[in-house]
Amino acid sequence: MNRNVGAEEKFRIMTQAPVERLICSLAAPTIVSMLISAIYNMADTFFISKISTSASGAVGISFSLMAIIQALGFTIGMGSGNYISRLLGQKERKYASCVAATGFFTALLLGAMLALLGLLFLNPLVYLLGATPTIAPHARSYIRYILIGAPYMMASFVLNNILRFQGSAFFAMIGIATGGVINIILDPIFIFVFKMGTGGAALATIISQFISFLILYWNSGKGGNIKIKFKNFSLKWEIYKEILKGGLPSFFRQVLGSISMICLNFSARPYGDAAIAAMAIVTRLFQFAMSAVIGFGQGFQPVCGFNYGARKYERVLKAFWFSVKTAAVFLTVLSFFGFSFSRQIISIFRKEDIEVLSIGVKALRFQCITFPLSSWIIMTNMLLQTIGKGLQASIVSASRQGLFFIPAVVVLPRLFGLIGVQISQPVSDVFSFLLAVPMALSTLKELELLSKEEKSIAGLKDAI
Repeated sequence: MNRNVGAEEKFRIMTQAPVERLICSLAAPTIVSMLISAIYNMADTFFISKISTSASGAVGISFSLMAIIQALGFTIGMGSGNYISRLLGQKERKYASCVAATGFFTALLLGAMLALLGLLFLNPLVYLLGATPTIAPHARSYIRYILIGAPYMMASFVLNNILRFQGSAFFAMIGIATGGVINIILDPIFIFVFKMGTGGAALATIISQFISFLILYWNSGKGGNIKIKFKNFSLKWEIYKEILKGGLPSFFRQVLGSISMICLNFSARPYGDAAIAAMAIVTRLFQFAMSAVIGFGQGFQPVCGFNYGARKYERVLKAFWFSVKTAAVFLTVLSFFGFSFSRQIISIFRKEDIEVLSIGVKALRFQCITFPLSSWIIMTNMLLQTIGKGLQASIVSASRQGLFFIPAVVVLPRLFGLIGVQISQPVSDVFSFLLAVPMALSTLKELELLSKEEKSIAGLKDAI
């Protein structure tokens, strides 16, 4: 999409351009953003794994806290963005400005509160997240810096989503990509040159995130987008209600993701630091792969939101099916590759530790078997969330890493030992898929009926 179009031209493009081309044009920068974010998370894992197995395990421990920060940021960001896209589809720009400002400044405040509490109770927090005595020192060094950056990291998630839902994924990509590249450059410098260990990786992360924050904020008012202004900040319950309705699915997904990581760490802990490190590596690998699909889905969401708000339901349906088919093909190819080259992939991170390699290869292969099912789960969640079906979206969102994964990762290791840890996510994926199928089909049927009604109304108007 032309990055310098005005608000009226942007509305025309979002509601009239062919959905396949539109989704791809919006998805390209979001995929780049998501992949770069995943790459610099992978960079942390890669460089820290060169320190020791215990340091590598600290990444898995710290990932739980990162998921909490993301949970709050995405809750407000996705909720604000979803609501803004529908408001813009209804041409309610002034009210959309209030929603944007409210989401942004609320995230800054919540991030500051989380940082204060986390730093005050840092030591118990590390063990609460599942650290062993040998992993704890590395985890403390990492988490301390992450907490310092929590306020603007959380606000960055909001800015990213607000820009994306306005159809300006390019501006969001610039901020995320710049920070990601800087993070990758700073990681080895802080870790090895300055000999800061895991703390150096975290310092690199918060510096790069701060630069991303500044770029995202600077771009917030460009290209026909809403400019974030404090005077538009509002404490109206009506705004927060809509933000929560649109954002709670992301909250459940991210918070349950954090809880699931804690449960995974505790379930893997009896098998030693190698098991925690191996599962942390596999989790990061799948986060990387999933980020591309989520990025593609984020190209679908503004198309869905604008057209749903403009009552163009046929375009919503067409966009959904195109997104599901594309994601399914991509994940199938990726899973085949991951299964076939699992040993080579895991050895990139920790080839010198045979135990980490053995555990990681088997876990990676198990997850590749069911990974293509995530295409339906993710797109169903995004459809429900964007059109305002908050409860259904929350249930689907909570299923993969909460409703099914947490019981699986608690129960299966007791029954099958280490294999139970390794198969927990694949088992969860199967049940999540079975849950998402009827939810999506019922919603698609509703959209088909609404589309027929709109065509009938348009036909009557033409006849008159």
